[in-house]
Amino acid sequence: MAKKYIDVMDTTFRDGFQSVFGGRVLMDDFFPAVEAAKMAGINHFEFGGGARFQSLYFYLREDAFEMMDKFRKIVGPDANLQTLARGVNTVMLDTGSKELIDLHAKMFKKHGTTTIRNFDALNDIENLKYSAERITHHGLKHEAVVTMMDLPPGCHGAHTVEFYEKTLRDILDSGLPYDSICFKDASGTSNPQKVFETISMARKLLGDDTHIRLHTHETAGVSVAAYMAALEAGVDGIDMAASPVSGGTSQPDILTMLHATKGMNYDLGGLELGKILTYEKELQACLEDYFMPPEATMVSPIIPFSPMPGGALTANTQMMRDNGIMDKFPEVIAAMQEVVEKGGYGTSVTPVSQFYFQQALNNVMQGPWEAIAPGYGRMVLGYFGKTPVAPDPEIVKIASEKLNLLPTTEKALDLADADPAKSLESWINRLKEEDIEITEENIFIAAACQDKGIAFLKGEGELNVRKKSEMEEECKGEGKEMSGNYTVVVDGQKFSVQVAEGSGDVQVVAVDGEAAVAAPTPNAPTGDGVEIKALLPGNVWKIVANPGQSVNEGDVIMILESMKMEIDVVAPTGGVLKSINVATNDKVVEGQVVAVIG
Repeated sequence: MAKKYIDVMDTTFRDGFQSVFGGRVLMDDFFPAVEAAKMAGINHFEFGGGARFQSLYFYLREDAFEMMDKFRKIVGPDANLQTLARGVNTVMLDTGSKELIDLHAKMFKKHGTTTIRNFDALNDIENLKYSAERITHHGLKHEAVVTMMDLPPGCHGAHTVEFYEKTLRDILDSGLPYDSICFKDASGTSNPQKVFETISMARKLLGDDTHIRLHTHETAGVSVAAYMAALEAGVDGIDMAASPVSGGTSQPDILTMLHATKGMNYDLGGLELGKILTYEKELQACLEDYFMPPEATMVSPIIPFSPMPGGALTANTQMMRDNGIMDKFPEVIAAMQEVVEKGGYGTSVTPVSQFYFQQALNNVMQGPWEAIAPGYGRMVLGYFGKTPVAPDPEIVKIASEKLNLLPTTEKALDLADADPAKSLESWINRLKEEDIEITEENIFIAAACQDKGIAFLKGEGELNVRKKSEMEEECKGEGKEMSGNYTVVVDGQKFSVQVAEGSGDVQVVAVDGEAAVAAPTPNAPTGDGVEIKALLPGNVWKIVANPGQSVNEGDVIMILESMKMEIDVVAPTGGVLKSINVATNDKVVEGQVVAVIG
């Protein structure tokens, strides 16, 4: 009897990079490994999309479309090259208009994509319909997704087999086009028995002809067991990665799964141990100089209590480490249970995973529900679609008051489509203002990455790659001068230090002289006005208001980018802006004064 062929997608160069390095791997460094993967017989790759799209423009000074073209050239015309999209968000931080959703599909088709895996973190099918239509229209294969996780202990109301069956039936009843169905667990917390029952349900509902896949992570330590359960239930495809970006926060290793299925009736993509071993050695050589956060290689038994996805965990812990609050991580994980339950049980995957983490961090650092993270608040108010269950009414009320927004039942796509700032015309005009060539690629880069996209297109993008050799040189101080923005602690007090090379000015800004472990007072009145402080560390994404401008309470003054999300900094009171204390692309630390209102 012939073994059942299981299609293997190699996630190394997208989810693997994202889960371990925050997506920050330069193309010329890893392309030799792509060639090695091809020689090993791999013909299905996840090669772009998701957070790997923006990370190239944000941190690498590289063009994602150029990377995709070169990747396609290496693997040849017959490889199945897959990307990840977030429904109405596509690869953006915010919902897109119909024009931008169409342009996403068109550009990804043009630049080598075969298949787009398309998910909505809320499992709101309304958020998948239009993107599915445009993906298919442009000649791409559409993989529709049901997002999964296990709820924290004691939580009930969603993420059961029955819930996934309802979601799958909603996909079928909607009539949206699809070529395959994927069950995606970004946190890796779905227990193997539920996986078995879910895939069995889907096989019965979809029949034998529909390609069904499972995607999971090793973060909670059950990924191999989950894949074995899925294989037993009749799954057609699974996702794996290659060492050193496998296991831990990433997907199970290809060699591990080949070993786990020895003697069984499965053929994992026709792959052979010896050839995969050669490929992994090449990848290890390519990535040898990249710094790997220790938590990227760990299995965490507390993840099911959050649940925190692998692709977000390392980014968040690195942020906490950089800001000197890594000791708060267990408290944040513990706080996430209440945040998940009261938020309506959206799946912990971008962007909802970031909403959960930001709100849990706020609850730990500033007191429970004293501050509402803008993304989390908009989610419970309905601005990203319908949550699986209704959010807690008291939290909805708090979010509405603090964000000065009313709850909505309008579709997320309709809200985005009515926003002139999300039209193609607005971004064409912006490119004209900046004297940047008008191409469809440039329009989409600008729309998806906004000010950082514009900076990249003007040749002013930031390069921020963590390589061990460069870190060692900085530590040794071998004639190399430091530059950049640093947070230092002196006698228990936290300071933001800006250091310039050569004869440049050196600035030291006390973060209100606060203790390094103390929670900041968000907006403190002083004799000179009301100081507005950053609630979270991040980068200044956009300056909205200018000194001397009159603002009303609740007006957005600037936008920070933190942990893959936009964070509005709003005026706590009406008045005149006396100063803006930061510039676009500056790094800020939690509690740093960013503006003053007189």
